[in-house]
Amino acid sequence: MLRLVSRSVSLALLVLLTICVGACATDNQTVPANLAASAGSPAASPAASANAATNTPRAKLNVNTASSQELMNTIPNFNNRMVHEFEEYRPYRSIQVFRREIGKYVAPSVVAEYEKYIFVPIDINQADAPTLMQIPGLDQSEAEALIAGRPYASADAFLTKLSDKVSAAERETARSYLGQQ
Repeated sequence: MLRLVSRSVSLALLVLLTICVGACATDNQTVPANLAASAGSPAASPAASANAATNTPRAKLNVNTASSQELMNTIPNFNNRMVHEFEEYRPYRSIQVFRREIGKYVAPSVVAEYEKYIFVPIDINQADAPTLMQIPGLDQSEAEALIAGRPYASADAFLTKLSDKVSAAERETARSYLGQQ
């Protein structure tokens, strides 16, 4: 009988602890930055779970033009402090600059999580390889080949060259990443 009571109390404490941790994790203002990577993982987001289940790519936000509200509503466990930091360094010219500046405030793993929800616009004739590699399906050697093929007369010329490196769907994603030329 004592063993049954002990197990019931242990189970009740475990349930209570789970509820408390869950409640704390939903308050964006109280989640420490070092926990944001695990709490903000795509698996923790219902929308991300739906995207994973249907294998549908998620539309990303242009980090240079996204509103505060769009950032808050799109990036899990994002808070007002990070909105300020994102906006402070605009415009971002490369993903490397974004990583360096935002990396001053959060761990590289958290920056990588943010990159699942944002993109830095791509200047077809100026972007470095890591910025081009934001395009799904594009690897380092392909990005370098695109750089070697510069200058591109137009976005369409760039996208035509990109067509032999990525799928049609990835090319359409790339089209949305291109900055004003």
